[in-house]
Amino acid sequence: MENEELVKITSGGTVSIPKQFRKFLEMQKGDYVKIVLEGDHLIVKRVIIS
Repeated sequence: MENEELVKITSGGTVSIPKQFRKFLEMQKGDYVKIVLEGDHLIVKRVIIS
């Protein structure tokens, strides 16, 4: 699996996580992610809420 993918931001600010990334991380619709701003990078982290 490649660890890089180009995605487009929608007019509403939505960014889609590519299917192969969601599958690898076992992410489902309704899961939560944390978005962290580090310098000029956005980091998206999977969060498990039990």
